[in-house]
Amino acid sequence: MCVCLCVHACVLLVSKVGVSCTGKFSCSTSTLCFARSAQCDGVSDCADGEDELQCVRLSGRSSVLQINSRGVWGTVCSTNWDHKLGYSACKQLGYSSYISSRSLPLSSVESAFQANLVSVNLSHPDRQQTVKIHNTTFLSKTQCSSESVIVLKCLDCGSRPMFRSRIVGGNVSKPGQFPWQASLHYQNRHLCGGSIITPRWIVTAAHCVYGFATNTMLWAVQVGLTDQPINGVLSRSLEKIVYHARYQPKGLNYDIALLKLTEPLTFNGLVEPICLPNYGERFEEGKMCWISGWGATVDGGETSVSMHSAQVPVLSSRDCSGPGVYQGAISPWMVCAGYLEGGKDSCQGDSGGPLACEESSVWKLAGATSWGYGCAGRNNPAMYTLISHALTWIHQQMEVNSTVGTVYWCTEELCWWQTVLQYC
Repeated sequence: MCVCLCVHACVLLVSKVGVSCTGKFSCSTSTLCFARSAQCDGVSDCADGEDELQCVRLSGRSSVLQINSRGVWGTVCSTNWDHKLGYSACKQLGYSSYISSRSLPLSSVESAFQANLVSVNLSHPDRQQTVKIHNTTFLSKTQCSSESVIVLKCLDCGSRPMFRSRIVGGNVSKPGQFPWQASLHYQNRHLCGGSIITPRWIVTAAHCVYGFATNTMLWAVQVGLTDQPINGVLSRSLEKIVYHARYQPKGLNYDIALLKLTEPLTFNGLVEPICLPNYGERFEEGKMCWISGWGATVDGGETSVSMHSAQVPVLSSRDCSGPGVYQGAISPWMVCAGYLEGGKDSCQGDSGGPLACEESSVWKLAGATSWGYGCAGRNNPAMYTLISHALTWIHQQMEVNSTVGTVYWCTEELCWWQTVLQYC
């Protein structure tokens, strides 16, 4: 194993003081910015290496693989693709697993992902599983001889194999109906909900953990249950709590957090992960989705003993921002779901839990329960953190805090790491 320490001497760095960074990549932890062509070029220019993160993403309804090379995103052509590269791409997304990669006709991909095609260049073809993908060559459509692109699958997720047949106005949930649902316990009491996205990671809301993130010993995550209090269900302690650095308790944006478990979960039908959405994937107005949790069944009431669930439609930002509703309080970080007439809603204790939507028999995490006025009242639908808007942050945290190939050390909000992966 070798550790490469590199200094990039060629990129032009400028101070933000008195100089515009418009059109450039800006390091969030320093006063430096530089040309976007230095992003994802295999050399760390920011002190914390953030310019070499977010270099891989899955896009569109089919999960096509895209690579950011020198600041430009390109869809990977399947010509000369090596399946061993799939493992490396999944690791860069923060996953510890790799399921498969396959080709998909270019004509089946959304037009937005057909514009730039790339092939991956390997300087170390015998070490595909230990490299970080960044070195690519841009191709025209005619140069992609296979006329197809790569679809990547890192994790089996979004299924309910054991299901056969804060929620106000909802129904009691059955075992296996929402196997990704987690119960976050603080000092042995249910506090919030969460969603399983990998064997080690839970998504929840930042407001659930803000001010309580430093002492992980007081927290536990319970999964595979439908009734509280817990008896014989799977419990995990926490290794790490990470919430968005821009979250403020009096604000409404950036209400997203990740919990890393000390030990991985075993998926068994009653415990399963939900899929994250892909870049560019939208849940259209009117789409019927599900909310679930142990929240109060009436506004101001106690949390529920049984998990409840309800089906709610996705609402447009226009409707939720209108007069008499939230009047302009909606931001790109939020998605609104529920009924303007009231009746079904999330409530106290449901915070952080899932807004789950089914697409082509695959369940995806559209939102994390964030805020609202009261419970199930007229013109007060619930607001959820829009997961597709938080994808970059989620994958970055998973990659930074991966235990595979990385040594990391952190303060409350900032992490520094030294990667021991080679670059191709």
